[in-house]
Amino acid sequence: MLANTLSYGLSGVAGFAVNVEVFAANGLPQMEIIGLPDASVKESRDRVSAAIVNSGYVMPIARLTVNLAPADVKKEGPAFDLPIAVGILLASGQLPPLDCTGILMMGELSLDGGLHPVRGALPMVISASEAGITEVILPAGNSAEVACIQGIRVHPANSLTEVVDHLRGRNHIPAQQQRTYQEILQETQVAVDMSQVRGQVGARRALEIAAAGGHNLLMIGTPGSGKTMLARCLPGILPPLTFEEALETTRIHSIAGKLAPGAGLMVTRPFCAPHHSASVASLIGGGSNAMPGAVSLSHNGVLFMDELPEFSRQALEALRQPLEDGYVSVTRVRQQAQYQSSFMLVASMNPCPCGYFGSKTRQCRCSQHDIRRYLDRVSGPLLDRIDIQIEVDSVPVREINESKPAESSAEVAKRVRRAREIQQERYRKDGIHCNAQLDARLSRRYCELSPASTGILHMAVERMGMSMRAYGRVLKVARTIADLAGEEQISTAHIAEAIQYRELDGKYWK
Repeated sequence: MLANTLSYGLSGVAGFAVNVEVFAANGLPQMEIIGLPDASVKESRDRVSAAIVNSGYVMPIARLTVNLAPADVKKEGPAFDLPIAVGILLASGQLPPLDCTGILMMGELSLDGGLHPVRGALPMVISASEAGITEVILPAGNSAEVACIQGIRVHPANSLTEVVDHLRGRNHIPAQQQRTYQEILQETQVAVDMSQVRGQVGARRALEIAAAGGHNLLMIGTPGSGKTMLARCLPGILPPLTFEEALETTRIHSIAGKLAPGAGLMVTRPFCAPHHSASVASLIGGGSNAMPGAVSLSHNGVLFMDELPEFSRQALEALRQPLEDGYVSVTRVRQQAQYQSSFMLVASMNPCPCGYFGSKTRQCRCSQHDIRRYLDRVSGPLLDRIDIQIEVDSVPVREINESKPAESSAEVAKRVRRAREIQQERYRKDGIHCNAQLDARLSRRYCELSPASTGILHMAVERMGMSMRAYGRVLKVARTIADLAGEEQISTAHIAEAIQYRELDGKYWK
């Protein structure tokens, strides 16, 4: 007897339909899975057999052939366990003849018949919804992940027995109540609030400008001056993800298996902080299955690279292409995938190996050669792609102990959101969302300068030896400063402040 069920596989950030065909024929008892399965799919033979028996059903004494169509696309992961098990029960007559080709089923089976959550549930359900599938059966651990997808009925199950009873019509699994994105947004909380940061007025201002325009930021300062804490405050002042951005971001984290069990749609911007020992593959993406790396996990959020010079030169140079293009293409022998990687790069570093070069409180013990060799680990082309560079020094004790509370993230976020709204309205016909995404053509249109402002900028370019890329980034930062001030015209004050954020390049690297 032949039975058909429907599942979905993953290819990059998209899902593709997999028709699970099960044929039970007379012969020696065995089960063969064909259709280009990987090792985890082949191992489902033992998981499915044990789950069927331990759920109170009978593993048929027959020659079972399971075909995963299309046969020319590799199938990975244990998500096919559930549709294979249901197909076997249909083919062996333990389930009455049912048309299951319009029901998306996925889930990893435990040996006792329980259902474990699988990675990539969100992109698979999105792709199925776009293909017209309206009914989904998946593990309860994945239900929150897909709670915002409208137009589908999601039945969260805990075991194979529940699924079989649901298909038979005995004990119906109620469809979960899908939620609106606004309901989920109201539950968000700020992890690190800017009110916890004392002093550092200049750094707080730079952080606000970076958030308002989506600019890359580099902080140079002594150990313990608050660079990491400032960076961790950034997600709290960034505007919340739009629904489309939330789907993009959650989709990548779901594919990578980074969502916590029972986690729902991501509504706060991701903050990814890889260790400085990270390899190129872990940063950019790779592995045998072309999985997303840190730059893609930071999509629509922040990639924080602490101790920037301690990263390998190869890893740092690999960042240049995704910083410019907003995506990465990962090619491996068995798979090729393209992942979005539009992120804010926030980096911090010490000015020298001992950390106290230029400090007002402690003496540096490094030689000039040591300092130069340390700083030269960060190349000029990478520095050119960082819009804002600031110096962070230790905060005096009197500022730490002062009773006056600092401005909270909520107050800063209001100004950032107003500036972002101005930019979204300005660029609504240009396909971009913030000033950092301006190209040369759009910069000429939206970053017009007065003759006085042009003179100041040209003088700074000649004196500081800026590249044309750095020149363009100064214009973008000045545009953001003007937006924060609510002014349409970029003034000399805005240009002067933007130029200040490029001075560390000359101080330390020239």
